[in-house]
Amino acid sequence: MRLTTRSRYGTRMALDIAQHAIDGPVRIQDIAERQGVSVKYLEKLIRKLKDAGFIKSKRGPRGGHMLARKPAEISVGEIVRVLEGDAHLVECRTGKEDCQRMEVCLTRRLWKEAADAMYEKLNSITLADLLADAAQCSAPEATPMLMD
Repeated sequence: MRLTTRSRYGTRMALDIAQHAIDGPVRIQDIAERQGVSVKYLEKLIRKLKDAGFIKSKRGPRGGHMLARKPAEISVGEIVRVLEGDAHLVECRTGKEDCQRMEVCLTRRLWKEAADAMYEKLNSITLADLLADAAQCSAPEATPMLMD
């Protein structure tokens, strides 16, 4: 399964808001500029995240967007589910299509377990975890000693 740009950009947008909302609400135009994504596309994503209770907005000249919950309370899995729907690895898992082989399919359980494992991992990672990783990556490191 490939996650679409909805999940990738939506996660980046939520992280951007978490990073920059310290000074107040974050304007979508600023997010778009920093992330290299169109305002129009981010507006579609932010609407879904607002409806799901992850983002809140403030109108007016000092308006913008903020997280509705703490970064430690929002998992990547939740964001992916909201933006992708319940993504399955194969169509037969969605129940939308009747597969003639459903009753005898030897791989059906495999695809369900693989999707469950993916979401288990995504659910275990919060925005706070990603922010902490980013802080570690940007922390100055000791200069390595060169060996002759």
